[in-house]
Amino acid sequence: MQKLKRVAAIHDISGIGKCSLTAALPIISSMGIETNVIPTAVLSTQTGGFSDFTYRDLTDDMQPIAEHWKKLNIKFDAIYSGFLGSLQQINIVKNFIKDFKHDGCIVLVDPAMADGGSMYSTFDLGFAQKMTELCAVADIIIPNFTEAAFMLGEEYVPAPYTKEYVETMLKKLSALGPSKIVLTGVAFDNNEVGSASYDSQTGEISYALAPLVEGYYHGTGDVYASTLLGAYMNGHSLANAARIAVDFTRNSIVRTKQAGTDVRFGVNFEHGIPDLLKAAGII
Repeated sequence: MQKLKRVAAIHDISGIGKCSLTAALPIISSMGIETNVIPTAVLSTQTGGFSDFTYRDLTDDMQPIAEHWKKLNIKFDAIYSGFLGSLQQINIVKNFIKDFKHDGCIVLVDPAMADGGSMYSTFDLGFAQKMTELCAVADIIIPNFTEAAFMLGEEYVPAPYTKEYVETMLKKLSALGPSKIVLTGVAFDNNEVGSASYDSQTGEISYALAPLVEGYYHGTGDVYASTLLGAYMNGHSLANAARIAVDFTRNSIVRTKQAGTDVRFGVNFEHGIPDLLKAAGII
């Protein structure tokens, strides 16, 4: 029996509203990868559409967890960071990567901090600049166009895009340091949306698009990133992993829309896991 690969997932956790760790844990684990977590914060619900949610910052616990893991000589095949709540947490994750990255360990950073042309309310452009330092030590980054623009110090441009613009952005992002870029929210018209990926080592640029489903669905970025990482760690190329992630995310949205589920509670990815495992060649 082959030994399980192991990932360290560094995200917040919301008790209700499937995002961050409540997406990463089930998706990556279902794909046959041991998922170890460092929670950055605990919330009663995800923040989109909810009010009066509880929030407990766990910054002071992150470094002691890492120190304990170092004493145990834990080795990881991947390190995956998502929503980080402060500049201090970015520094902690940078140090974690320094301590735990080794040859063969993949570092994936989702610079979750902005969308729709605006930074999230708790962040400013100084945070975006600090995030570029974390992206510089990653192997793969998965920004949307808003996050990409702010990290590059450029004005945000809404969709639809041209291939020339998308591919220019991919190469500019790669110049920050990561060798592999996956840019989400790619749309050339009003009919399809998806992602574009770039591997600077091979020069390959590929697109994974799917028919657009109208509406805003919380947590889909975390579903996408978790699926892409799981597929990539199962031996798929970056382009294939992006295709699998786009299809799984869209199908999760479609199930949610058809059921009329309150979008605040996240998308129905659970019923799609058997198909995901088939698509990824795991079963």
